[in-house]
Amino acid sequence: MSDLRSVYAEKALSQIPRLLGLQDRTPYSPTYGCFKRTYWLDKTSDFPDALPQYGVLSLILAYTTEMPGNIFYRQEKIREWSLAGMRFWTKIQHRDGSFDEFYPNEHGWTGPTGFLLYAMMKSYLLLSENGEFPEQFKDEFFVACRKAAQYIIKWDENGVLANHHAMAVLPVYYTYHVLQEPALLEGYEHKLSDFLSYHTSEGWSLEYDGADIGYLSATVSFLGKVYKLNHDPRLKKVMEEAVDFLSYFVYPNGFYAGSMGSRQTLHFYSHGCELLAPDMPLAGRVADALLESLRDGKIVPAEIQSDRYFLYRIPEHLESYIDYGERRASFPLPYERGDFSRVFPKGRYFIRKRGNTYLLGNAAKGGVVKLFRTDTRELQLNDCGIIGKTADNRILTSQWIDPAYTFTHDENSFAVKGMLHAVPSSKIFTPLSRIVFVLFMLMFGWNSTLAYHIKGLIRKVLVFTKKKSGVTFERSVALEEKQLRVTDAITREGSATFASLQISDEFFVRYVPQSAYFQSQEFSAHPHLLTSAMLETLNRTGKITLERAVDLVSGKESALTEVC
Repeated sequence: MSDLRSVYAEKALSQIPRLLGLQDRTPYSPTYGCFKRTYWLDKTSDFPDALPQYGVLSLILAYTTEMPGNIFYRQEKIREWSLAGMRFWTKIQHRDGSFDEFYPNEHGWTGPTGFLLYAMMKSYLLLSENGEFPEQFKDEFFVACRKAAQYIIKWDENGVLANHHAMAVLPVYYTYHVLQEPALLEGYEHKLSDFLSYHTSEGWSLEYDGADIGYLSATVSFLGKVYKLNHDPRLKKVMEEAVDFLSYFVYPNGFYAGSMGSRQTLHFYSHGCELLAPDMPLAGRVADALLESLRDGKIVPAEIQSDRYFLYRIPEHLESYIDYGERRASFPLPYERGDFSRVFPKGRYFIRKRGNTYLLGNAAKGGVVKLFRTDTRELQLNDCGIIGKTADNRILTSQWIDPAYTFTHDENSFAVKGMLHAVPSSKIFTPLSRIVFVLFMLMFGWNSTLAYHIKGLIRKVLVFTKKKSGVTFERSVALEEKQLRVTDAITREGSATFASLQISDEFFVRYVPQSAYFQSQEFSAHPHLLTSAMLETLNRTGKITLERAVDLVSGKESALTEVC
């Protein structure tokens, strides 16, 4: 397995030329060091989004680490360009210590401010080890770092994203580690206490309104980076609990997470598992399985991500390479174990391993189902629930986290019942609305408090809008001796009539920028469209019950049939 380690380096280093292409590398340019190419070169962006400055850490890691194929190692220009990126970072900081990401005067919390502060502090530590950080820049740099840390400590954000709270812990501790100021250590304790309040006894941490497995790996990674400097047992406990939980969602076909999570993310942050691997064999097994997946293109690679988000993958791979953990013992993943049935009541997950069958269900999201055959590693069913369009063009779906959903289960089956939800309509800027929004932010967004409430309003509109439809559903999933049977009952209580309705397939309805990437397993998911006769029955009588089955040996799925 140690041969796999080089995959981290290969995947990361292949993206450094793309990263450098985004940076203004001309010393005489007023935007020297800026990584926002659409701002400094294309002129299609009207403000310097700060987040691309995260590229500094990738360059410093490549500059300071000898590894296979690393042509950037100890190249003086890489150090110069990195320092230029750090200087540009200090120039675009707001007076309150924050930075913008999506729009001017955003005053982002740990998204841009926390991520960037960690990147800068880590880069400083790596350069200072060999006395390569310029003395004349230290005062200015430390002032910017202190202000950013103070902003993170003082502020919060609307809506609970536990990985953001873990990210708040990370840069505050690193800033304390460098500056050794007691107020920063107090801030670390405060931020850690906040995060721990969102971590559950089942091992997952709250992402808006449920467990998101992709972002849970990010939480493990962020806390692991702190644990590397500070062996706080509270951190290790959370990390080990989280790895145990997320291991259930390392799938036999090599894919991970996705629609089983509250935010439907597909990414895997590996650094935390590598740090845990010597003491926790399961963490090493998870890392190995998903490192093979990274090699085989089954974990979202940096090359298919946008310029905004591929920045995260490069340093994550490099730090995983650097801290690759010794595998002292082997430990099976859940799907590799003997028969078991596991339910997470708080997260409302149902998991059943029986023979060569591995079944997962998320009742919190209306009964999302995945069925695998472990000996062939085949995905036999990928079902994200019910989705359809009404005659008045509303999109209704069962794939919505709702605490009012009821969840029942036994050893071989589970059921979920609730109401379909209306998907928030797509919010798209027009040239005029964009101008009005930017002018408003320029006029009023300088105020940190107002900017905070505006960000909360935007998140509420895009993510938290909840409109019940008057259409109820009940899904039952039963693992029988030779087949998996899925039954969906739909009841129309209001005046809504359906123009089209679909059951199953892979689809995403929640606004999450780091989701909806293509994966080849989508070809294994197939929609079942209600026939015109079925729609007529539902619209006329107000109810319909539909059923289908998957053969556990062949994986063949029967056609959708109406149950009288």
